[in-house]
Amino acid sequence: MNRRVLLMTLCSAAVLWAHPALAQDKGTLDPKPLPPLANPNDPHIGAKELFGRRTLPAPLAVRSIGFYAKGCLAGAQALPINGKTWQVMRLSRNRNWAHPDMIALLERLSDKVHQVAGWPGLLVGDLSQPRGGPMLTGHASHQVGLDADIWLTPMPDRELAPEEREEMSAVMMVRPDRLDIDPKVWTPSHLLVIRAAAQEPAVERIFVNAAIKKALCREAKGDRSWLSKVRPMYGHDYHFHVRIKCPAGSSECQPQPPPSDNEGCSAGDLAYWFSEPVLHPKPSTAPVKPRRGLTLAELPAACRQILIAP
Repeated sequence: MNRRVLLMTLCSAAVLWAHPALAQDKGTLDPKPLPPLANPNDPHIGAKELFGRRTLPAPLAVRSIGFYAKGCLAGAQALPINGKTWQVMRLSRNRNWAHPDMIALLERLSDKVHQVAGWPGLLVGDLSQPRGGPMLTGHASHQVGLDADIWLTPMPDRELAPEEREEMSAVMMVRPDRLDIDPKVWTPSHLLVIRAAAQEPAVERIFVNAAIKKALCREAKGDRSWLSKVRPMYGHDYHFHVRIKCPAGSSECQPQPPPSDNEGCSAGDLAYWFSEPVLHPKPSTAPVKPRRGLTLAELPAACRQILIAP
């Protein structure tokens, strides 16, 4: 099995990475509500149009339902937009909702990186929508409240203004030639932050740009077992993506196969990501076909109840 097929097998056939530019797309200080759908019961309407219009969580018992890229979330909890060691970015997206286990991890991790890496705290990007489900833009995963994007830019030692949260950009960590990290901005503290996240027992995978994975492999000292959780993925050059396991007792949550113990640091492990077709893909000459999103009927049956709950 070639590396690309193996990668997609492990990550499922669904696309799991965020659109590379999404994390840096600016928000707005005056978000407008989406117009109502002509017929929300139309079976042909994409599930993202339905879940994207729900602005509050389902007032039901906490449940992560389905797979990371095909599911929904009940009883979501909001990460407060300000904490002692974190701040939420792009508030206009209303994507700071997650399973309480993820909220607890972010609060714990933000304090941890403050201690071990000297960062004032974390800048937190997208978690999930209030009821999970497919998002209107950007992500294929983040649907069950168990994924979080964390900027690779330390939180400033002050509270950001609303305009800054919507408009400032994270720092690009990858060199222009895409072959390695940019030494002008990458620091030893970045390794400490990612390692702190990977060493959390609940964390199953962390997605980063392949150049960042390469740097972690080169720079990690002592116990390197945590590297097996850190996986190369398209994009993720401004932020890293944390994914936690299905919480205990979540019978409706569909897990991924656990990662292998392999560090993923050999030349063979990384070769695909630095191959010419990946670094410099040729433009396709085929007509671009709009990608059909999931419909409500294609999500787990329980997601209808989550969607229509008052």
